[in-house]
Amino acid sequence: MTLEIITSDALAPLRHGFFTRRGGASSGIFAGLNCGPGSTDQSDSVRLNRARVATAMEVEPNALVTVHQVHSADVASINAPLADADRPRADAVVTATPGLALAILTADCQPVLFADADAGVIGAAHAGWRGALDGVLEQTIDAMIALGARRDNITAVIGPCISQRNYEVGQDFLEKFLDEDPDHTHHFANGENGRYQFDLPGFSLARLRAAGVDAHWTGHCTYADPAAFYSYRRSCHEGQADYGRLISVIRL
Repeated sequence: MTLEIITSDALAPLRHGFFTRRGGASSGIFAGLNCGPGSTDQSDSVRLNRARVATAMEVEPNALVTVHQVHSADVASINAPLADADRPRADAVVTATPGLALAILTADCQPVLFADADAGVIGAAHAGWRGALDGVLEQTIDAMIALGARRDNITAVIGPCISQRNYEVGQDFLEKFLDEDPDHTHHFANGENGRYQFDLPGFSLARLRAAGVDAHWTGHCTYADPAAFYSYRRSCHEGQADYGRLISVIRL
């Protein structure tokens, strides 16, 4: 099956893609393009899936760069391919080196691709609620500027992630956000039984725009479309033992 790749005109002309799960070699609960080496999927299937992504991005497999994601605000700046054993613990990566494809893995959290095409600087970030609240998006922008990007020339696009309609949270979660800024209440709606619905992409769009960059969301919800996307939360609700990871990539 052909790989399915979501793109954004806002990132043109740079080659990029938010890959769905369609077109991969994995089977069972991972059926499709599972690119997560941290999953319990067969390692050969994951390697084949990542090789297919590299081919689609027109790079060698070792030039498809990922980091060891830990829900932090840390950013790695790289200028050469990284072996799996050398992946830094970080949740975003930036480069000004042509030929490198920066990749982020997600399954409800936000994959955010950044570009200043004029300066030749790109970035990719994994932004769950914790990373977004702790500043991973702003840190990625700062790291790009350190490589020569201009703040007012950076575009950021949020890819498929969980939408507000499907992101139910409790009082403790709400209070974490209100402790930082009472105005964060705008990103929560009342749910059922004293619960709330959190707007993760809306929160991040507001953070990105406040940071002075052009920001967009593709509008795709990972939870709502099991045929196209893996979802950590959906896998928990369905009692599955594990879940696949989507990959999102940008290159110079």
